[in-house]
Amino acid sequence: MATEVRPIRSETDYEAALLEVERLWGARAGTRDGDRLDVLATLIDCYEAEHDPMDPPDPIEAIKFRMEQQGLSRRDLEEIIGTRTRVAEVLNRKRGLSISMIRRLHERLGISADVLIRPSRKDAA
Repeated sequence: MATEVRPIRSETDYEAALLEVERLWGARAGTRDGDRLDVLATLIDCYEAEHDPMDPPDPIEAIKFRMEQQGLSRRDLEEIIGTRTRVAEVLNRKRGLSISMIRRLHERLGISADVLIRPSRKDAA
């Protein structure tokens, strides 16, 4: 029988939880093992968020990622960002995003405004 599920408080607890998730992987939802898998996944997610937080994505990388996801070209961004030159300047990190660009990118591409307002990483180009 499996041990009792407890909070993950240490790296050892974390490693044990990962092994248990690996063992339970593929368990059917609504079963005892499926419920245990769901609880462990939630605990692992909380532990990782506290101990290994991820930086939000770079705004330009987020735009490029969404373009790739939706099969958009630079030309498709012209109605959102502006002229061809303006699109190139933004994607090449030569020009920052204006508030109106951020609003349109958020509304039309569904990119989080929190991501878009962050400064672009110049060295990520």
